[in-house]
Amino acid sequence: MQVSEAQGASVTSYAYKASLIGSAHRFELTDEGLSWHIAGRSGLWRYDEISAIRLSFRPVSMQQHRFRADVSHASGGRIRILSTSWQTAALMAPQDNGFRVFIVELHGRMAKAGSHAALTAGLGRKTYAAVLAFLAVLTVAMAGLLIRALLIGEFAGALFIIGFAALFVWQVGGFVRRNQPQSYGFDRVPKALLP
Repeated sequence: MQVSEAQGASVTSYAYKASLIGSAHRFELTDEGLSWHIAGRSGLWRYDEISAIRLSFRPVSMQQHRFRADVSHASGGRIRILSTSWQTAALMAPQDNGFRVFIVELHGRMAKAGSHAALTAGLGRKTYAAVLAFLAVLTVAMAGLLIRALLIGEFAGALFIIGFAALFVWQVGGFVRRNQPQSYGFDRVPKALLP
């Protein structure tokens, strides 16, 4: 992430590698708008032409602390900005500070331009409801197994179920809590969805 001053114009830039093979995805916040360069394509979206931003928490196996911003254009285009970058075949590096500064600055510049973009955070409402329903069914099933194990005196099995449930809550709980669907304003970017 860079911030540079050139002839009175400030430019904030951010780049990440979405895959091990291929060039970096590069973004710049200029006075004219959001400039992007992705896989040989490029464009400039004026801030008032950006129709929506969705922030979310999207961990993956190689990086448990990954955030994502989906930026949509009024013409239907969409770009994805991730908070991690591939370094080697086994290493995905976080870029927390650069991502946070870039996203906050993007919101600030859109607000100055008088944007009316839809600002949402988390998963879609239907997807989030499906996740909660799945977790409710899983909780009932795990409780049933725990009760059954205790009734037949299988205490090692009961301890295993309790340990598995604790690990599952630790792993999935943050994802569910952070990705709760919500709307926000330009001056209230959700801190839970920024690294």
